[in-house]
Amino acid sequence: MFDQLSERLTGSLERLRGRGKLTEDNIREAMREVRVALLEADVALPVVKDFVQQATERAVGQEVVGSLKPGQALIKVVHEELKRVLGGDQAELRLDVAPPAVILLAGLQGAGKTTTAGKLAKLLKERHKKKVLLASCDIYRPAAIDQLETLAGQVDAEFYRSPRTDDARAIAEEALKQAKTQFADVLIVDTAGRLAIDEAMMDEIKRVHAAISPTDVLFVVDSMTGQDAANTAKAFNEALPLSGVVLTKTDGDARGGAALSVRQITGAPIKFLGTGEKLDGLEPFYPDRLASRILGMGDVLSLVEEVERKVDQKQAKKLAGKMGKGSRRFGMDDLRDQLMQMQNMGGLGSLMDKLPGMGQIPEAAKAQMDDRQTRRMIAIVNSMTPNERRFPDIIRGSRKRRIAAGAGLQIQDVNRLIKQHKQMQKMMKKVGSKGAMSKLMKRLPGGGGFPGM
Repeated sequence: MFDQLSERLTGSLERLRGRGKLTEDNIREAMREVRVALLEADVALPVVKDFVQQATERAVGQEVVGSLKPGQALIKVVHEELKRVLGGDQAELRLDVAPPAVILLAGLQGAGKTTTAGKLAKLLKERHKKKVLLASCDIYRPAAIDQLETLAGQVDAEFYRSPRTDDARAIAEEALKQAKTQFADVLIVDTAGRLAIDEAMMDEIKRVHAAISPTDVLFVVDSMTGQDAANTAKAFNEALPLSGVVLTKTDGDARGGAALSVRQITGAPIKFLGTGEKLDGLEPFYPDRLASRILGMGDVLSLVEEVERKVDQKQAKKLAGKMGKGSRRFGMDDLRDQLMQMQNMGGLGSLMDKLPGMGQIPEAAKAQMDDRQTRRMIAIVNSMTPNERRFPDIIRGSRKRRIAAGAGLQIQDVNRLIKQHKQMQKMMKKVGSKGAMSKLMKRLPGGGGFPGM
């Protein structure tokens, strides 16, 4: 998400970063490029006009022109304006109410409401330790109720199935009673969608809303629809008191226009970003962190939180214990475990997106950092015997052919993995040795360059 916009914005601003002095003409020229970049990202025109006007007014004032480091000051101004357009501070769900807190999901058909209901239930259970009940008021789509029941089972949430099939309002009322009976902390209600906004749909969802008085009304919208996403959200906002927006399919949206348009057009904050079909593909939305990612500054806070949640701490301690203990202690099994942990965190692409400065990496280098390579490496290790994983030095000609055939790859791929494993063994031995960490830190970017990068 935001790949195109990030590339254009960082390119425009980098050309000004190193200048000792900026003039009003320099700034206005840069802002014209920013305007084009935003329009190409499918950001709504009123939002673009407001953004450029506000940023230019601040930049041509003493805030940038009078700064000792005007290039950096300009980037700071653009960062703060991006944060403002994206919504300022993070907007959280209203969970501090007398249970059950009721969350109503609304949106067009195909936006991903039902999948989002399952993802949200998983997030609330794992991160907030809430007991969640799911219910479907979609009386039109044949498999909607079955789909939500399946998702509830996958995330270990409760599910309410009503005997009714013709009255969405009555189903919602019954689900609320069931949530109270079961002492659920949160009730998530999925509603029907249409291919387009119509009067009957709006009337039905208004009646459902009136029946259960939800604490949160979340509008679920496909981010790939660009400006249409913001316009559709506006129409729903006029019919319902939206408390937030969930942008889905953000991993397939390289432009990001919807995220930059929704808040300003609707007034409703973005609360979550959804990616993929996996049930852990839902993340809280942080405007300041996303603004940093757009400008190539990375998102280290989100990366740290993700590591804390998804990295197996026992495995991490086990690996740390092998540092400096001799290269043989770090086997192929350990390498595979690290690769699988990386996949659990979204793969190389997700990690790169959160690391500062990744926007400056050449495209050829980015192409090599492909998650397919990770899967191939795991397949190669899985094709080895336990003894080969523990003692990779015994892997020679005939063993390499067998391993390559088992993984469906070439012998060259096996050779490459063995070579990379040996380099990691050496590196881990150095990191574990006395005084080596300080020497390695000096060779990181800013102090020379990390070996092998």
